[in-house]
Amino acid sequence: MQQAAPGTLRIQGLTAPAEVWRDAWFIPHIRAGSSRDAFFVQGYVHAQDRLWQMDATRLKMAGRWAEWAGPSAVAADALARRLGGSRASQADYAALGSDARAMLDAYAAGVNAYLAEGHPLPMEYSLLGAAPEQWEPWHSIAVMRYRGFLMGSVWFKLWRAAALGAIGPDDIAKLRYDDGDENGHGDLLCIPPGAEAARWIASLQDLAPAIEALAELGASDATGGGSNNWVVGPSRTASGRPLLAGDPHRQFEMPGMYVQTHLACDEFDVIGLTVPGVPGYPHFAHNGRVAWCVTHAFADIHDLFVEQFEDGGAHYRYKDEWFDSTVRNEVITVRGAEPVTIDIVETRHGPIVAGSAANGSAIALRSVQFALSDRSFDCLPRMLKAETVDALFESTRGWGLIDHNLVAADVDGRIGHLVRAVVPHRPRLNGWLPVPGWTGDYDWKGEIPWDDMPKTFDPPRGYLATANNRFVAEQPGDRHYFCTDCHPSYRARRLETRLAALPSATVDDMAAMHGDVLSLTAPLFQQRLRDLPPQPAEAGRMQALIVDWDARMTADSVAAAAYAAMRWQLAGVLLERSGLNATKSDPFTQVPPGVVPVNQLWWTLPNLLRTDDRSLLGGTQWSDAFAEALARAARIFDGRPWGEHHTAALSHPLAAQFPEAAAQLNPPGAQVGGDNDTVMANGSLSTGGLKALYGAVARYVFDVGAWENSKWIVFGGVSGQPESPHYTDQHAAWSQCKMVPMHYDWDVIAAASTRTAMVPAD
Repeated sequence: MQQAAPGTLRIQGLTAPAEVWRDAWFIPHIRAGSSRDAFFVQGYVHAQDRLWQMDATRLKMAGRWAEWAGPSAVAADALARRLGGSRASQADYAALGSDARAMLDAYAAGVNAYLAEGHPLPMEYSLLGAAPEQWEPWHSIAVMRYRGFLMGSVWFKLWRAAALGAIGPDDIAKLRYDDGDENGHGDLLCIPPGAEAARWIASLQDLAPAIEALAELGASDATGGGSNNWVVGPSRTASGRPLLAGDPHRQFEMPGMYVQTHLACDEFDVIGLTVPGVPGYPHFAHNGRVAWCVTHAFADIHDLFVEQFEDGGAHYRYKDEWFDSTVRNEVITVRGAEPVTIDIVETRHGPIVAGSAANGSAIALRSVQFALSDRSFDCLPRMLKAETVDALFESTRGWGLIDHNLVAADVDGRIGHLVRAVVPHRPRLNGWLPVPGWTGDYDWKGEIPWDDMPKTFDPPRGYLATANNRFVAEQPGDRHYFCTDCHPSYRARRLETRLAALPSATVDDMAAMHGDVLSLTAPLFQQRLRDLPPQPAEAGRMQALIVDWDARMTADSVAAAAYAAMRWQLAGVLLERSGLNATKSDPFTQVPPGVVPVNQLWWTLPNLLRTDDRSLLGGTQWSDAFAEALARAARIFDGRPWGEHHTAALSHPLAAQFPEAAAQLNPPGAQVGGDNDTVMANGSLSTGGLKALYGAVARYVFDVGAWENSKWIVFGGVSGQPESPHYTDQHAAWSQCKMVPMHYDWDVIAAASTRTAMVPAD
């Protein structure tokens, strides 16, 4: 049975009657008599709707994806094996408290109960000739670990390390994402709300030890999550109740990362976005008393260490002594090819991820996600029962799988923002480049205490917003170091501008903000084109089109398409003239999934333009670069509006491998507006042309206390099975920035849904 059928199911392992209501969008509303049975049914229903996706995510974190995906997955599997995702997840499960273990055990039992019933498997198993394995409780931790896998700082450090040889140490700081605006402001901070601060820039003298350490690698042989959220307090809403809204940004991978779910029992009644393979609600939900949501905080939780080796990598240096490296081999099974044996070398700092220990020096990765025992799953049962913002924040003490801006509101009218993360205590210079591993000067010295994590409550202005911008100021004299890199402040500034203009905000106002497509960076490029002499032929027509445009990335705008094409070409010109083209084959950019230099430079352009910095142009001027970019763009631009280029690229991981099934696995995506910089962040990457490869995989608005007014949407649908009518039934509404009802009242649910009763089989 591919989907739940109306009627009654007899379920082995269920201890008391339960029920699942499916509304018009097939969203499951689960009600059970106990928390144990609630998590059991959640596992059962997740398996019903998303079994293959759960299984695939587990295999990716275990370093076994090549068993299904073939040779192209070997590099990613090797990294997962080196980092020990399975070992870390098993150790985390063993360290959890009784409530979290009971939750995971019940969830796994529900998944396995579904498997034991012998239902027809999703089509992906047939394509692969594979079958699911029994679900173990620690598998859920592996799935959650993968969903935040190495997000954040590690890629910025690898990019700067790769660029060092191409542009030299003097210009390394210029490769950071934009940190200002046209009025000379610095980063917009989350905490204190509305404050601004300049970024600390490491000097050449500061970076000297790291640069010298990287020189050790000279003889070596040579691969975005983001989100918005905001909350408005009762003093600024029409109803006098808080409003909480936002949208997580991820790749448009099919099936989507989240599934809408409602879960109730005698201890809690919670509705929100769940992660297939994971019990509870780690990211977005409300429990009738308090609502919560997250964005990625960009706290620095990953460090890279340059290690010195001798004896072919058998020993590494630390404080003038030589220690035994931990060395082991693992075999990766590869679909359609011979097995691949990989060597795994570890030092006290972690596994080698770039370079070769056999050559005498290499890069080790130390990450909170793998190096420390994690207790994030202890937080999940506590979060379900929190009744206030303060209690919710306290319930997350110990969360460390990935760093978040946790924003919340409760029925008493309180709003707040907590940086939910485990951040190591170490020198601020660790944030810039790989640092020497042999001196001991850059080692971690414990963790920043949870009580010292940035937080704020009930700001006088009445609202909070986060958009992956800097959450606190960073200066050398500060007690703690939190982060070096973050996303630019454009989205956050635009959100705050709109919120400041809403003295009596409504649910509809919040929903409308999701669709904001005004680009705050486009005017920088328009001014350069305005100052440029008129260009010949098609380049000149593009130039005029962009100059006269209103800077809104609407789907029907031809000028928006011209701007997007020109900006990507400009990033390519910068790549060539700076010499950074050479980084494409650098070992640092090859760490899976890889760092694409032109994508990095796309983000760097606004700050270089604002400061008129020409140092990366190889002796030429910005006017020359813009003229060349226009000429290149004019050769390929076809005059169609933005939306016709910018369709959502719904991408199933097996589609390329099975082209005969690609049309079913990858349904056509709708035309969308927005770009990488706008609140409606439907973003492009150089690898996908102008298509929207990532964006809001879900949107939501919580009306805190009048819950039935809340709304939500996902970019696909509830079902992960391509044959299902609910695979993409929300996509059309999503593409128009519409949402569907988030039903919470059980009488409303009963009147608008189909019921399936579940009873124990025993």
